[in-house]
Amino acid sequence: MNEAQKSLILESSSRFLIPQGVKVSYGTAGFREDASILSSTVYRVGILAALRSLKTQSVIGVMITASHNKVSDNGVKIADPNGGMLSQHWEPFADELANAPSSQKLLQNSDFGGSIQVQYQQQQNSHLSKPISSVPSNRRILFAACGINHWLKFSSTMLCWSRPAEILLGRDTRPSGEALLEAARQGVTSIVGAVASDMGILTTPQLHWMVRARNKGIKASEQDYFEQLSNSFRCLMDLIPTGQSKFDGMNDKLVVDGANGVGGAKLQILHKLLNVLDIEVRNSSEDEGVLNDGVGADYVQKEKVAPRGFGSKDAGIRCASLDGDADRLVYFSVPPESNAPIDLVDGDKILSLFAVFIREQLSFLNEKEDIKNIHKPRLGIVQTAYANGASTNYLKHLGLEVNFTPTGVKYLHEKAADFDIGIYFEANGHGTILFSETFIEWLEVRSNKLSSGSKGSEAEKAALRLLAVSKLINQAVGDALSGVLLVEVILKHMGWSIHKWNELYHDLPSRQLKVKVADRTSVVTANAETVVVRPPGLQDAINTETVKYTQGRCFVRPSGTEDVVRVYAEASTQEAADTLANCVAKLVDQFLG
Repeated sequence: MNEAQKSLILESSSRFLIPQGVKVSYGTAGFREDASILSSTVYRVGILAALRSLKTQSVIGVMITASHNKVSDNGVKIADPNGGMLSQHWEPFADELANAPSSQKLLQNSDFGGSIQVQYQQQQNSHLSKPISSVPSNRRILFAACGINHWLKFSSTMLCWSRPAEILLGRDTRPSGEALLEAARQGVTSIVGAVASDMGILTTPQLHWMVRARNKGIKASEQDYFEQLSNSFRCLMDLIPTGQSKFDGMNDKLVVDGANGVGGAKLQILHKLLNVLDIEVRNSSEDEGVLNDGVGADYVQKEKVAPRGFGSKDAGIRCASLDGDADRLVYFSVPPESNAPIDLVDGDKILSLFAVFIREQLSFLNEKEDIKNIHKPRLGIVQTAYANGASTNYLKHLGLEVNFTPTGVKYLHEKAADFDIGIYFEANGHGTILFSETFIEWLEVRSNKLSSGSKGSEAEKAALRLLAVSKLINQAVGDALSGVLLVEVILKHMGWSIHKWNELYHDLPSRQLKVKVADRTSVVTANAETVVVRPPGLQDAINTETVKYTQGRCFVRPSGTEDVVRVYAEASTQEAADTLANCVAKLVDQFLG
């Protein structure tokens, strides 16, 4: 084997030993812990990202952030070639690599005489296995570095690298970010030839956008990101119907809570570029507030209260809140009375607004066309069981196709990609719109045809709007900055105030609880986590209880990170929802002990 490569990993990894007793676990989108114990994890993720880059022959991203967590926490996420999250097939590798307890363990199982196998998985399920001794010696270390006790499954392209690993690094504004980014850089560069590019302080969605753009051969600097968003926004503004530029009885101003994170400062840059929106940013990272402390989308959505710096003085003004790394967005309005609750407009309502607008454009697109020759793009809505039942009923009433997945953005994103246009959002404000490449190509052809034969028609405008939306919305991942711009331009297009928007439907009262259990894996669910398969009898008991309540709905699911079972209940009144949740929590306790 190449001794220089082996020495490089051994030498660099010796600087990032795992703290005693620490074991990390890959969550929905990466690793997240107290920043003081993360250096070794982030270093190993750097190695993993380099391996992923070699495997895919693509640019990969590593983002240092803990999103909506407290400022003392930090974390690390990997952006795959399409800008999305790390492939789920690689998550076990991430866990095992991150928890390798020593430098030597990173290199264990390195019996290059042939005991470790590299399994090639070809298309049509054909298989070919070769001993690792057949792998060129300067590449064997990359397999050994994973320290995985079973065969590593890589496609045959792993053995045909034509370019070195290339990783884009980004971080948010956390004080621990700079040191952790350096740990990631050293992990990346411990693989011979790998290149790590520091893209600076970014929102998480910006880094995901950059990775996607680079792999599509598009210019991918932060300035390119701002220009694409601002140009697409201006295009949509120019296409607003005459007489719809003013909101229906609503102040034109938008006040945004930046969670004392990176998003506020980036939004201010966008605001200067656009110069057509009246936006005031509070709780920016340039202020002296504490990140995610009494501020941010997660706080506003869960607590249903206004963030710090907002009060009755803001009554009548549209307000929005980003989270710490600007991948979540919720809107709200503050009542005139200081003690009254806010009117929350969460991710379900943002999804509904986007769905209404997209549906309208699709109806214009094929208006007055020969019905036999119409291509009907498939619009799909994707939610989890946590979506409020009223939102699901509203969307179905519009005639839209609604699909459900297990909890987690990675599942929502994957399902949304099945449609010509897929829209997904969680209630917490994380979501986006995906446009298939095939649909974009068809739309461009349709737009060109309409511009030559039906210039100025509603169909042509609809085609142009949809193309602009596909460039404005971040198709790699949920993005609060692009989300704000799309919400604002759609509200102007519809002529709606935030109050009219919020009246699309009324949320059913709900309650969430969690029950501590000895072993959360005792609960097994199906049907997008809405039905309990094990233990036997629990689902029947839940059903018996749920039917006692008007508009009752209840499900339980095991936590992904701790030994608790989460309970969600809805009913026609808050009292009924609370009672149902408590009764089902007792059932969980009875069945699991």
